Amino acid sequence: MSGKTLVAYFSASGVTADAARVIADVTKGDLFEIVPETRYSDADLNWRDSKSRSSVEMKDPKARPPISSRVDRMEEYGTVFVGFPIWWGVAPRIIDTFLESYDFSGKTLVPFCTSGGSGVGSSDAKLHKDVSPDVDWKPGKLIGRADRAAIERWIESLE
Repeated sequence: MSGKTLVAYFSASGVTADAARVIADVTKGDLFEIVPETRYSDADLNWRDSKSRSSVEMKDPKARPPISSRVDRMEEYGTVFVGFPIWWGVAPRIIDTFLESYDFSGKTLVPFCTSGGSGVGSSDAKLHKDVSPDVDWKPGKLIGRADRAAIERWIESLE
């Protein structure tokens, strides 16, 4: 992995944010929170309600929730960690919005995710379709909790 490191993450409940902060500290990377223009309420996140905002978005593969800000000087980053909670076995649609908003050619992308009970699912493979083919993808990692020692071992294994 080369160049400056960015740790970009979307966190609905704070769990992914905790992991992102540890990754940024370990890598000496910059943090960027992927914030939706309209934040998700508890009702929006109710996966048991088929009409909740998150359920409706996840049923629509073309859904692209808008993001409230952009990464300044993305071209300066050589490695970008992209973090998210697992929703319906994949990354939330806002991650698609993020990945489609930049040119990641020549960069290393490292997905990481958190989950209340499921694994990485097909999220890793599905992310690859959203970006330039000229990307060095590292395997996705499920982080159960922000365990610094485990995260350090994982990051060392990437190099």
